[in-house]
Amino acid sequence: MLALIPSNQVAGWLLIHIHRLLDLIGLEKDKTAEEVIYIIIVAGIAICLGWIIRTLILLAVRKFVMLRHNTLGKELVQHKVLIHCSHIIPPLVMLPLLPFAFTEDSLLRTVVFRILLVYTTIVVCRAICSVTSFVWLRFDETRNSKNLPIKGILDTIIGILWFIALIISVAIIVNKSPANLLTGLGAFAAVLMLVFKDSILGLVAGLQLSQNDMLRVGDWIVVPSTIANGIVTDVSLTAVKVQNFDNTIVTLPPYTLISTSFQNWRGMADSGCRRIARSVIIDSDTITATTPEMVDAISARYPIIKAYISHLRDLGHPDYNPGIAVVNGTDSTNLGLFRAYLCQWLLNNPAIVSDQQILVRVMDPTGEGIPLQIYCFTATTKWTAYEAIQSAVIEHVAVTAQNFGLRLFNDPSGTDVTTVNLVRQQQSADPAPASQK
Repeated sequence: MLALIPSNQVAGWLLIHIHRLLDLIGLEKDKTAEEVIYIIIVAGIAICLGWIIRTLILLAVRKFVMLRHNTLGKELVQHKVLIHCSHIIPPLVMLPLLPFAFTEDSLLRTVVFRILLVYTTIVVCRAICSVTSFVWLRFDETRNSKNLPIKGILDTIIGILWFIALIISVAIIVNKSPANLLTGLGAFAAVLMLVFKDSILGLVAGLQLSQNDMLRVGDWIVVPSTIANGIVTDVSLTAVKVQNFDNTIVTLPPYTLISTSFQNWRGMADSGCRRIARSVIIDSDTITATTPEMVDAISARYPIIKAYISHLRDLGHPDYNPGIAVVNGTDSTNLGLFRAYLCQWLLNNPAIVSDQQILVRVMDPTGEGIPLQIYCFTATTKWTAYEAIQSAVIEHVAVTAQNFGLRLFNDPSGTDVTTVNLVRQQQSADPAPASQK
């Protein structure tokens, strides 16, 4: 850019016309006025030239996008990468033109040059950061198929670039070498470590999360030590954002996920099935031994267990099949028969996958009764469908249990107490039998 500008000829032409202007207004010998006017004119030319070049480039890119339907050009315009890069043009125009208006020992020359160099450093750093962010965005969209949390690496790179720009700017202002400043900063290493503690921990945590594939954007995670229970929306250098299911946002430091345990439900989503593990409590007073007549009546009412009952009768003893999706039950008690029926019903249910574990098992007895757990996996992971299937399973258990002579336990309610009181009142009001008088 500097080579394209004949700085000495342009500067000479500008100075001649400035001298003529000052001569007209009677300020020909005023060196300060000459320098100020020269700076204003050069700055105006640089800004106009930068605006013209930026407009032409954006116009050319938009035309190219319209003709070729190129997504790359569209994203360059959308993320303002070209606009940020075009800000480099004005200082590049001003740098070769300004020296001709000042003497070597001019204080104004020193001040203006240092301000201009600092501004150049800032706009160059901003342009590099903009290009780096755009490259990362393209990589994240096209190559990062696993949605790995690599944004922290980008934040680290941008932070390093701005730190370098800050060192260079300070070196320009104080007229010292950047190496001397860095040497002096060594004494403040402990302070810098303390100031950037969260950023350093976040960088290390982000690398561990990415390397071990522990977390991705879009994962459903639960962090027991916090209120986070939702979908990961963003992972940066200093924060992991989780959108809970009530649409609230929880922000966590990345190193929290490394220093403590958390649950990631990605495996469930990838498997395509979700577990049901619900229990109902059977009143132990209703569990009885079966009779051949009772077994025949139940098998007649529920034909899906006829084959299993026939199989047990042929064996002459319970069948303890070690498979993961088989009928487990007995025909010696109504609860065992009910377990066998539920297993067969789950195996025949299209909403339940048959290549995962299916169990209907008795849990540890409690003072309320004997818990009966239904353990299986739905054929979907969608929340609405999952809850509907789970509810239908429990509803079916509640309806069919009474046909096996079983009763589900419920804590006494107000209606139960009222009924008992009415019965007692009725019994006390009835006259005693004549034999007892």
